[in-house]
Amino acid sequence: MAKPDFYATLGAARDATADDLKKAYRKLAMQYHPDRNPGDASAEAKFKEINEAYDILKDDQKRGAYDRYGHAAFEGGMGGGGGGGFEGGGLGDIFDQMFGDFMGGKRGGGGQRSGNDIRTQVEIELTEAFAGTKTTLRIPTRVACDACNGTGSESKERANDTCGTCGGAGKVRAQQGFFLVERTCPTCGGKGRVVRNPCRICHGAGTTQRERSLQVAIPAGVEDGTRIRLAGEGESGGAGVQPGDLYVHVAVRAHPIFQRDAANVFCVVPLRMTQAALGTEIEVPAIDATRVRVKIPAGSQTGDQFRLRGKGFSVLRSSQRGDMYIQVKVETAQNLTRKQRELLESFEAEANAKISPESEGFWERVKSFFEKSKGA
Repeated sequence: MAKPDFYATLGAARDATADDLKKAYRKLAMQYHPDRNPGDASAEAKFKEINEAYDILKDDQKRGAYDRYGHAAFEGGMGGGGGGGFEGGGLGDIFDQMFGDFMGGKRGGGGQRSGNDIRTQVEIELTEAFAGTKTTLRIPTRVACDACNGTGSESKERANDTCGTCGGAGKVRAQQGFFLVERTCPTCGGKGRVVRNPCRICHGAGTTQRERSLQVAIPAGVEDGTRIRLAGEGESGGAGVQPGDLYVHVAVRAHPIFQRDAANVFCVVPLRMTQAALGTEIEVPAIDATRVRVKIPAGSQTGDQFRLRGKGFSVLRSSQRGDMYIQVKVETAQNLTRKQRELLESFEAEANAKISPESEGFWERVKSFFEKSKGA
């Protein structure tokens, strides 16, 4: 005899709120309580049905499973304790369908979902990050065994059998109340199959260790720390198992001339103090290997910036470019000859507030500070 619908048992609509369900349960529980119906077997059975229905529907997680799968969601003894592994048709399959995509893709029927992922790093120059480049990687990895075509078996006819412990699932499960404990099958190691006649080369694994070459395209505009995923280029998982992925982490080396900030490029240009004072025109390189002339006005100071539009870094997956900034750094003269020193001493003797306003202004503030300190 089929079980009655839990909502019908409580006399509630399927979209009933938690409060509606509670009110319906209380009303019926009082009506059919054994204390109010002594010796009435039908009332006692009804009371049990009401409690079973409310126990499921009052729990959001259980209710969700019931709404989706009906009574099948709780076949196999939801309320029972631990025990051994079990297969299909019960709560375990429902968890697979509801949460199979969580943390890395759907569960396969053969246990292991895919081969192992590989992670490696490649270092490139800043100019290569600007223009994009291709690099060849030599990757130590596991590939399908040539001797057995990845089956792991010497025999071509019947390479392997379904694992008798897990029934091909690759995992064994134990149910504890509403919770499910799932472990890798100890017999087949998660593969869901056992090899009848192991290959003499790979010893039944279906894969062998090998180094292979792979060319990787690094796109223009890539940033330091970028991770590039190459689907299916990871380790082979053997026969019937999808290969893993290859993750390439890009490290961009520091450049002796340019510094990058997102799509902008900065270039610090040291100037002699005479160049900064008199003004000059300089020629600097751009990140694209072209030459750019920049006019430096007289009186330029350390930290002054000059913007060159569209001469900056490539923008990833775009034809646009950022800007380039020339930053001035005035260099104090060193290792002077006698004549140079005499000229500078003569220059200093004629110095005044007009040619060094910041310097003169600072010392005026210092003088005022000491005068006020004495007065206090």
